[in-house]
Amino acid sequence: MKYIFALLIVLFISNESSAQLFKKEKVSYDANQGRGTTDNDLLRWGYFLGFNSYDFKFNYNEDLKDIYVKRSPGFNVGLIGNLRINKFIDLRLEPGLSITTRELNYSTTYFDGIEFKKSDLIREVKSTYIHIPLLVKISAKRINNFKPFIVGGFSTALNLSSNEDNPEDNDNGQFRTTSNPVFYELGFGIDFYLYNFKFTPTIRGVFGLSDELVRDEDPNSPWTGNIASMETRAVFINFTFQ
Repeated sequence: MKYIFALLIVLFISNESSAQLFKKEKVSYDANQGRGTTDNDLLRWGYFLGFNSYDFKFNYNEDLKDIYVKRSPGFNVGLIGNLRINKFIDLRLEPGLSITTRELNYSTTYFDGIEFKKSDLIREVKSTYIHIPLLVKISAKRINNFKPFIVGGFSTALNLSSNEDNPEDNDNGQFRTTSNPVFYELGFGIDFYLYNFKFTPTIRGVFGLSDELVRDEDPNSPWTGNIASMETRAVFINFTFQ
């Protein structure tokens, strides 16, 4: 369903913009008709829809077999506030909601000498992030109706599904993560100037700066005892409308 939605967005934009993007005349703001877009406003607003793929990066205390992370595509939605610094630099705040699921698959080597069930080898980590990035957008010179850019910055999030304060741990089937991870982000995109709005596809990498693992009460827990740190890695593909 997510891929069908993405295809519909691409087809809509392609149909709407094919005649506009590839002509030499620049699309500009028409105050009389109230359409188009301008880069000269101090503040601009918009929204985005997109997809994500979240992973975990593990560091281990002992050299055991890696924990395999099975990823599932997730969904992003949010708002954009853009502050113009100058012709080439913008400051952006992009608060949004990101929903994802990761499945951790453990090797039996983690349970040597311990009686376990098959279900003990799998832990599902559901995450619902209120994601708040503060980004700097550095643009190239606009060419007709295209303008490429790079973007980077820092972000934090509130994980509504973290279970951080849950007194039960993996002995009761509860894998816990911290509620407020911190990240840095790097990406790139292209602004497409259309008659009625500016459309911007972006690809951005998200890299955790904080350990998100809440460890079990037992320091020798097979699920958390060998993990020195667990940090998020993610890729966002967003479609922005301004």
